[in-house]
Amino acid sequence: MRRVLRSAAVSLTAVSALIIGGCSGAPPLDDAYAPHGWPAAHADARNSGTSPAEGARSISFDWSRPIGAPTATAASVASNGQIFVTSRSENGCNLYSFEIESGRKRWCNRLGPGVAVSTPLVDRVTNVYVGEDGAMNSFNEHGQLRWRTVVSGTPLSAQFTADGNLLFVTHFGVVSVLSTQTGKEIVPSYQLIPTPTYDTAKDLPLPPAAQGLEQCFFGAPECPVSTAAAIDLATGRFFLTVWRPGRPHAELVGLRYADGRITEDWSSDALPGGVTSSPVISADGTTLYANDNKGALWALDAETGAPRWNHDLGFAAAGSPSVAADGLIIPAGSDKGRLLALEDKGDHAELLWERKDLVQLGVPAQTGGATGYTVVREGETGLAVLTFDTDTGETLDQDTLPGAEGFTVGTSIGPGGEVVTPTLIGEVFVLR
Repeated sequence: MRRVLRSAAVSLTAVSALIIGGCSGAPPLDDAYAPHGWPAAHADARNSGTSPAEGARSISFDWSRPIGAPTATAASVASNGQIFVTSRSENGCNLYSFEIESGRKRWCNRLGPGVAVSTPLVDRVTNVYVGEDGAMNSFNEHGQLRWRTVVSGTPLSAQFTADGNLLFVTHFGVVSVLSTQTGKEIVPSYQLIPTPTYDTAKDLPLPPAAQGLEQCFFGAPECPVSTAAAIDLATGRFFLTVWRPGRPHAELVGLRYADGRITEDWSSDALPGGVTSSPVISADGTTLYANDNKGALWALDAETGAPRWNHDLGFAAAGSPSVAADGLIIPAGSDKGRLLALEDKGDHAELLWERKDLVQLGVPAQTGGATGYTVVREGETGLAVLTFDTDTGETLDQDTLPGAEGFTVGTSIGPGGEVVTPTLIGEVFVLR
């Protein structure tokens, strides 16, 4: 469910930064990620879908807030508990900030429609970094613009690098690294899709920044990159999916940010039908996990891209797996998804437990104390947050999401162990 576009992506990465005076400063260079909360789309740099917070084994519904438009990406949560979420609103605000304690809206801004494909990234002093059509933006915790940098395409959910800069890729396949303080380019951008030569490009109009954006949610070739990058902070390696022109499906690509430049190490088209999830890196940085389009989870060597194993889940997962520091893997659900746990045995995956009695519709999150959370079907059409023991799969608690239907698009954990999940139709739920 993710892919790419044809290379009308003439990469004019015209990077121009608008610096707004009087705003909050940048975080310490080598420590941009906050130690608590859920600062990135999939929790952290490696897209682990986990939180170090000690998860409560009994929670209850606290509050919900409709935001008036579909929500396609997870919520991020700052270390101070401030929630950030985007929507596909056609009128009014489409970037929101809520207080986790009360649900009160702190502020909202109107950006281009492309903001709907970008989960806000939050640093340790609650500056926010989020893309829109043709630009990457940074706001302070009060919603004031710090800087805006023009790019080619629409930036997807970003990550911080080990040296404290901002790394992201646009849906056209342009990879950029910017200063978190000024928005200025740190190294030359990298084109995942080769740019046309002068002879072939001179008569072509520049593609609109939102071209193919509607197809990102479906992972169609019109949206060349539609997943979030995972980055190994220890080595500078980072991983993306890209659907290059003329290829039958999206591939996994391994790149590196080091020595003042971005380079490509490898690409792999091993996954049948292409890659359908954002890649996830193991805690030791040696293994990469991703879903294919045929219902299997794959493990690949992070250094070479060589496949290590694949495991048939029996359903096409609609999101990235949660991969704990100890290696426990819990795949995401779907309309036919089950809740299960796997262990990486090097050359194969071992099934540890499986819940065939549940339909898992959400994206799981693991926390400390062997506690996990995900969203399951309740009744005919309802949704509930399931609290479960990650060692055994045993149900610890189940809490109805009042009035919720369809699917949720992510499960995030707050600094106090709160569970935050937005529904696809556009309502944010918080349990504590």
